Amino acid sequence: MRVDKKNYYLDMAEVASERCTCLRKHWGAVIVKNDEIIATGYNGAPRGRKNCQDLNYCIREKLNIPRGERYELCRSVHAEANAIISASRRDLIDSTLYLAGKNASDNTYVTNARPCSMCKRMIINAGIKEVVIRQNKKEYEVIPVSEFIENDESLEGVMGY
Repeated sequence: MRVDKKNYYLDMAEVASERCTCLRKHWGAVIVKNDEIIATGYNGAPRGRKNCQDLNYCIREKLNIPRGERYELCRSVHAEANAIISASRRDLIDSTLYLAGKNASDNTYVTNARPCSMCKRMIINAGIKEVVIRQNKKEYEVIPVSEFIENDESLEGVMGY
């Protein structure tokens, strides 16, 4: 049976996640516009810096920081940020960002996932119109980026997701 387009691009994001160097979560991102892949990304340390796999520890895990909080301590650049960095804004306007993430500990899909607050700001300013997040191998959630603007959790000081 032929896979639908959204799952096709989510499969590609999942493959991109296989390059991750994070010890907690493996995320992959694919940005698509007019049925053409614009950019890909995965979470990992900036080029040339040691990553968590090399160091054999995660500072956020060591400090018991909950998911969605204190990302400034993380060594990684997030998958969606890496994909956005790799593309021009002109190509990003009205594009779709596909995200697939798995827990490094047991290879299960990350549940109730959302981009972090820093990535939401980048997604908004890049001009991306929607984010598609894989829930499991066949199901996904489509989030209009306008939702990130209308429901600004930063005004209420909400942490995590």
